[in-house]
Amino acid sequence: MTGKDGMKSVFRGIVMASAALALAGCISFGKDPPDSLLTLTPAKLAPAGASTIGTKSAAIAIMGITASQELNVNRVPVQVNASSLAYLKDAFWVDNPTTLFSRLLSETIQAKGNRLVVSNAELQAGAPTRLSGQLLEMGFDVPTQSVVVRFDATLQNKKGEILTRRFESVQPGIKADVEHVGPALNTAANDVANQVAEWVG
Repeated sequence: MTGKDGMKSVFRGIVMASAALALAGCISFGKDPPDSLLTLTPAKLAPAGASTIGTKSAAIAIMGITASQELNVNRVPVQVNASSLAYLKDAFWVDNPTTLFSRLLSETIQAKGNRLVVSNAELQAGAPTRLSGQLLEMGFDVPTQSVVVRFDATLQNKKGEILTRRFESVQPGIKADVEHVGPALNTAANDVANQVAEWVG
């Protein structure tokens, strides 16, 4: 191997090693990576190929979904008692809970077919109806052995009125492990999303 060829080989090795390290950094969860990641899957989906046509007056923008401090991580909170909070072992969200819940709301409202859900920033700014709110709880409650999802919604309608409502879903009798809590959270979140969809019309 010539000196020039040797340098090329070394350079290629450095590039490949750098790429491998970058990829490893993206998927690293420490020494013990979880077997799977939790997400929220809509119970109802708009059919493939379906298109929605509507006037500006029917458009709704879902924006500004926030969360309480304990939910601003990719872990599932466990309410041990009135003053103690922990996180469920081996339970990791695939994305921020507010992002997952916002997508679930969008898909659930769109699947009803009554509203034109817009996501483009310019269209959102012009939408006469806007849905926002705060995700207060999305975790496991030890005293009641239940999964709880609680959401405070704020709706600004095309008349300029501001409406607020609290939505909640409780799934009782759940074992405190990721195999049972994960599906229960998905069920509860879908229940809340469906309640919100019925509310916005």
